[in-house]
Amino acid sequence: MRIVFMGTPDFSVTVLDALHNAGHEIVAVYSQPPRPAGRGKKDRPSPVHARAEALGLQVRTPTSLKSPQEQSAFAALNADVAVVVAYGLILPQAILDAPVRGCLNIHASLLPRWRGAAPIHRAIMAGDAQTGVCIMQMEAGLDTGPVLLREALDIGAEETTAQLHDRLGDLGARLIVQALKKLDTLVPEVQPEEGVTYAAKIDKSEGRIDWSKPAVEVDRLIRGLSPFPGAWFKFEGDRIKVLGSRVVEGSGTAGVVLDDALHVACGEDAVALTRLQKAGKGAQDAEVFQRGAQIRAGTDLNKG
Repeated sequence: MRIVFMGTPDFSVTVLDALHNAGHEIVAVYSQPPRPAGRGKKDRPSPVHARAEALGLQVRTPTSLKSPQEQSAFAALNADVAVVVAYGLILPQAILDAPVRGCLNIHASLLPRWRGAAPIHRAIMAGDAQTGVCIMQMEAGLDTGPVLLREALDIGAEETTAQLHDRLGDLGARLIVQALKKLDTLVPEVQPEEGVTYAAKIDKSEGRIDWSKPAVEVDRLIRGLSPFPGAWFKFEGDRIKVLGSRVVEGSGTAGVVLDDALHVACGEDAVALTRLQKAGKGAQDAEVFQRGAQIRAGTDLNKG
């Protein structure tokens, strides 16, 4: 098929590679414009942009698709289908209507649960036992279109957003290749009205750990925000990100460190902080981190 691919982050790169390897003709790749990044704040292309150029594909990075010129340029590609995964721009109706077979979205949740921007984070933070991927026909509403294919997977007890992201990326790549192969025979499934939830974009203000909450909720927050933006606490004036955790037995005043292994009391039970990161430093397992930080038993992390 003649495909327009539309995506931006690492999650989308796996899908782009799968479509390329399957032998489809990718007539153009749309991605978010380069953004300032790194210490020098120089413009850096998105992961999809960089990968598409490496594959020798045409890349377009408009800031909007609302202008008649952009819509005409898109329609002139004469695509059979557009594949959209974590692109980041709203697609006007003229864009949705341009490909012969419409636009297919790869969404990392079991729709209608977790429509919106941050379905992987929100599934972990909510304590969902399962999530998955849906291949959806796009329409004007926010992730409201009928579903062509879906597949579920279990969320691990200590799994972070980063780890789940990679597994869902692989699953999405496999499902979209299947969907394109079977496109003539797939029956669209209208999403039910019951069970709709929205995965709001993650705000950095959500990251500060509230130790008064039950350990199970603290653990979900830590894993759900790992690696970005990262749940955090302050110690001796420094902001410490926590990138891994698990629930453990233990009790005490919420926020107080129970032992040198970084078990911290919560409102109920305790959490073991298993991976941490100081500002400007690399992430470290707790044992290595403690050699330098030395956050000792009895430290009150509410007072950092």
